[in-house]
Amino acid sequence: MTKRASGESSIYKGADGRWHGYVSMGKKENGVRDRRHVSAVKRADVVAKVRALEQKRDAGIVLEGGAGALTLGAWLDHWLTTIAVRRVRPSTLVGYESKVNVHITPALGHHQLERLQPEHLEAFYASKLATGLSPGTVLVCHRILSRALKVAQQRGRAARNVALLVDPPQIRFQEVVPLTADEARRVLQAAKAYRNAARWSVALALGLRQGEALGAKWEHVDLEEGVWRVRTQLRRLPYRHGCGETCGQEKARGCPDRVGGLTESEPKTERGKRGIGLPPQLLADLRAHRQAQLTERLTAGSQWHDNDLVFCQSNGKPIDGKADWNRWRLLLEEAGVRHARLHDARHTAATLLLAQHIAPRVVMEILGHSTIAVTQNIYEHVMPEAVSSATAAVADVLWSEPVATVLAPPRIRKRPS
Repeated sequence: MTKRASGESSIYKGADGRWHGYVSMGKKENGVRDRRHVSAVKRADVVAKVRALEQKRDAGIVLEGGAGALTLGAWLDHWLTTIAVRRVRPSTLVGYESKVNVHITPALGHHQLERLQPEHLEAFYASKLATGLSPGTVLVCHRILSRALKVAQQRGRAARNVALLVDPPQIRFQEVVPLTADEARRVLQAAKAYRNAARWSVALALGLRQGEALGAKWEHVDLEEGVWRVRTQLRRLPYRHGCGETCGQEKARGCPDRVGGLTESEPKTERGKRGIGLPPQLLADLRAHRQAQLTERLTAGSQWHDNDLVFCQSNGKPIDGKADWNRWRLLLEEAGVRHARLHDARHTAATLLLAQHIAPRVVMEILGHSTIAVTQNIYEHVMPEAVSSATAAVADVLWSEPVATVLAPPRIRKRPS
């Protein structure tokens, strides 16, 4: 009997009556020989499994922990810590980790990556929706799975991206209920009794996101030209160990080299970087606010933290988003205005612009939306009112009495012979 070559696969029938196959996959990271075992009742089934492993080996695809042992949970952990971390923003990564750890891995993490089926995802979505999870959150879970499985397919870890075979959960845009013009004026009037009153003028007139307003710097606000340039934003990220978890602190908040907390960053998209013209009334508010802040700086002396922030605490430190939200809630109460989300101030600015027949394309630029479709989808209920004047103008042309005019006969140019 001819001796097998080094690294050649072997198939034999064992004493247990089953067929067994062994495939040499090379060496593991620690240098130990990596030999995989498969078995089946029928020899043909073992042959198929052996050939499948040989194809993976020849293509440079080696699964850690044994053939087919890579689970969806293990792959998601790898994808989050080594792939997604380099491709998405820190705040986006935090959202990914939350959805994976809370929803996806507990329900689907045990499935082997190669054996994951579309039906598994469909059952997962249905179960989450049945428990009351919002369709929007379920859709985010679907997108995370699709992106992670796409990379798994590209790298040969999975034969297909089963998320592409499943209809994503459908969500409907909730109708925006902004403040009325009268309610917005009452909020601005109530804000005059407090410091940083211009913070709410900016929110209701320019439609800035909370992070864009709290992260704004004076270097980007031209009070002479009257232009507000959105270049930075402020976000709160969860604390993480910056020491490689060697400090002995159980919670990252106690780590001496911790990272996270209030973090400055650029807008998410290039559209988010924009310049907005300041109306005279808002420009006057900002100039008064600048003078008041300079007075606070002189009073604080050495205790002042020079962060160049347009809106800050009385010592120059950044304003936390939660404190900002609490101030908004109190302003609504004092102004006698119904409860509204802080983000509704942004919706109010957009709605007021559209109500003044400002073109949706211009509103998109002011708000920093990535596409005109986003503006149209969110403010669909406002669009008919915004374009009513345009349709009325067309109606005047179509149904008004024609005016008799004498037209000169057209001049016919002869082609040169």
